Amino acid sequence: MKNICLTPFGPVSLRDDGQQITALVWGEGEAGASALQREGIAQLSAWFERRLVRFDLPLDWGRGLHEKVRRAMVAIPQGETRTYGEIAKLTGAPAQAVGQACGANPIPIIIPCHRVLGAKTLGGFSAPGGVETKVALLRFEGAAGLLI
Repeated sequence: MKNICLTPFGPVSLRDDGQQITALVWGEGEAGASALQREGIAQLSAWFERRLVRFDLPLDWGRGLHEKVRRAMVAIPQGETRTYGEIAKLTGAPAQAVGQACGANPIPIIIPCHRVLGAKTLGGFSAPGGVETKVALLRFEGAAGLLI
C-alpha cells in the first residue's frame, strides 16, 4: 500500500519513526507504508470525508516551546481559530516566537497550525499554496469570523 492520502489540496503522505508520526509531507509518499502511516492516512482520509473530527495518533510533539505550541494548537476545536497572541498567553512566550513555532510545525492538518491567525491578518502557512491553502482548510472546517 502506498503512503498517500488524496486531499482537495493534492496528495499528502506521512513519515514516522516507528513509534510516532514525525511529519506530514505535501506530495506523494514512498511505496510501502508502515502500520502507523496506514493508520494516519486512514484518519486523514476520514477527516477529509468529514467522518473524523479529532485525530488519535501518536505524534512527535517536539520539545520546549514547540511542544507547548503544538499541544495548544491541537486543543483548538475544529471550526475555531486562535490568534498568535492568545497562544502566546497560554504558553508564556512572545507572539512572534509562537508564530515561528507554528511555522516549524512538521505535521500540519493533524496538528492544526492553520487554526492560528494573526490579530489583524491570516498569518502564514507552510503548505503549497501558502495562505490560500490555510483559508481553504479553515473554510473546509467551517471556521466562522474569518478576515476573508
